[in-house]
Amino acid sequence: MPRRFLASLFGAILALAPVAEAADYVAYPGPSATPYVRGNPEDALGSVRIKDITSVRGVRGNQLVGYGLVIGLQGTGDSMRNSPYTEQSLQSMLDRMGVNIREQASGSKNVAAVTVTAELPAFIGTGSRIDVTVSSLGDAKSLLGGTLIMTPLYGADGEIYAVAQGPIAVTGFATEGASETLSQGVPTTGRIPNGAFVEREVPGSFNDDGQLSMELSNPDFKTMIRMVDLINAYASERWGTPVAREEDYRTVQLERPGNISPVRFLAEIGDLRIDPDQTAKVVIDERTGTIVIGQNVQISTVALTHGNLTVRVSELPQVSQPNPLANGQTVVTSETIVNADQQGGNFAFVGGTDLDTVVQGLNRIGLKPSGVIAILQAIKTAGALQAELVVQ
Repeated sequence: MPRRFLASLFGAILALAPVAEAADYVAYPGPSATPYVRGNPEDALGSVRIKDITSVRGVRGNQLVGYGLVIGLQGTGDSMRNSPYTEQSLQSMLDRMGVNIREQASGSKNVAAVTVTAELPAFIGTGSRIDVTVSSLGDAKSLLGGTLIMTPLYGADGEIYAVAQGPIAVTGFATEGASETLSQGVPTTGRIPNGAFVEREVPGSFNDDGQLSMELSNPDFKTMIRMVDLINAYASERWGTPVAREEDYRTVQLERPGNISPVRFLAEIGDLRIDPDQTAKVVIDERTGTIVIGQNVQISTVALTHGNLTVRVSELPQVSQPNPLANGQTVVTSETIVNADQQGGNFAFVGGTDLDTVVQGLNRIGLKPSGVIAILQAIKTAGALQAELVVQ
């Protein structure tokens, strides 16, 4: 068969083959060459910034903790008998200062043992200041007016990362007399603004290989897709290529362009505004009577009634007085009265496809929060509540 005929046949086959539109499929630039399917970025537009619902992987703080002493209290510190560790700490501190009181018993209540906690922010440098929280360990009544002595703060690896010292700011107070006690707030906990110096930096890396990852605070598949579409639409216009790819419903991988720094890149991406999606959820707290209903909660149409049964028991003391010549005794007797009252409830239809209809249907019944909580639990049991019910 001539070669010219084969070439013509092959060209005709290529001409008849369908060609994929570039707008629907674009190769993702990256080491894995993962395909990227472009969606509609206009569906993702909203009023919430991306940096408010995400965090950058690797950019995190570290918890610090230390043990110290607070001095200068006005008789509201630890009692040495009930808190022996306070006395031991005081003796050890004075020993380091050249004062020996091992042979003497201290009865002062101007000292309190405390736990000092702080958070070391990411990328903080040596010499920076951070806030610390001071909490009493013993039976101190108040830390008002106290001063924290130099206290080293340790990380999870046992190394010292900061040193705290300074006067404590306490918002609460406590006072007592012979027969009454008055307190407001929590006087045994206070804060020292900028009360600790950072002595050691946390080793870490930021965008060493050009790869960045952002994680959603509230993971959701639809929110992730919206965010990826919006970032790629902006990146295609700004840098001429898409930069985002979803890893799962929590994490998005970003490929930073070479002509921009990581900080500027994340700053521009974080300012994009998105409309995050949320799952249908109802959160109730029976202790406080709090009910929170999400926007996407739906209730299939049901008929329900709810009646309140009130039982009241009253004790009425009465005096039994004998006749003057009966040689009897005066005694106090009790009379018990029991009343039961049950309010009738009419059937009401509750149901709706949006939040306003659901709330209006529940308000028509006219119940207290405890009754609404019981109704929501019953509707969930009946299978008519199309949402997740969270009981705290």
